[in-house]
Amino acid sequence: MTAAPSPAAAPMVVVRGVDRSYGSGPAAVHALRGVSFDVGAGELVALVGRSGSGKTTLLNVVGGLDRPDSGTVQVAGTVVTDLDEDGLVGLRRDTVAYVFQTFGLVPVLSAAENVGLPLRLRALPVADREKRVQLLLELVGLGQAAGQRPGEMSGGQQQRVAIARALAGSPQLLIADEPTGQLDSETGLAVMALIRAVVEAEGMTAIVSTHDPVMIALADRVLYVLDGRLVEG
Repeated sequence: MTAAPSPAAAPMVVVRGVDRSYGSGPAAVHALRGVSFDVGAGELVALVGRSGSGKTTLLNVVGGLDRPDSGTVQVAGTVVTDLDEDGLVGLRRDTVAYVFQTFGLVPVLSAAENVGLPLRLRALPVADREKRVQLLLELVGLGQAAGQRPGEMSGGQQQRVAIARALAGSPQLLIADEPTGQLDSETGLAVMALIRAVVEAEGMTAIVSTHDPVMIALADRVLYVLDGRLVEG
């Protein structure tokens, strides 16, 4: 089935007929089966489904971390499925950012240094980089924690740093895979509300996989995944 975007928003993401399987023969796992949907620019879409339904595979295909067996994916006008490896690296550097439930911070770096990593890759001047890092840490409520390392921070604070790092390069699309999966309910609520707020503040589009009803309630739209297919909610 195809889930239509908000009529007021031009599509930021266009997925058509995507299939993805792992293995072959009777043992093959069909992770995605003919998936098609659009996401309008500026939308926050929740991707919902039980473990093993295909959510993570779909996010990886949309973000260029995995390639489908068939079908097409377009992000911000770029046909992701046509890109070579250099093109995919550019997509992940300039257009798409990721937040995972495991945080993925560099332990020996401070919060500010972790957030600044994507800007170092772009060779942004030091003064501009420091200004952007401080702005982002303030945005996620950690302006006073710039010098702390991940091991000195709570899980919720680490996820906030990860979100700030994802925003550093001003991506057009944020992909978050179970971003509150390792957090308690109160902290998870705060992080989910933060994602909602930063999507609006930064003018981004976001696709967030989640089991949490609060995140679902904060989303503009919900896509349900069952056995690799989109289904009616």
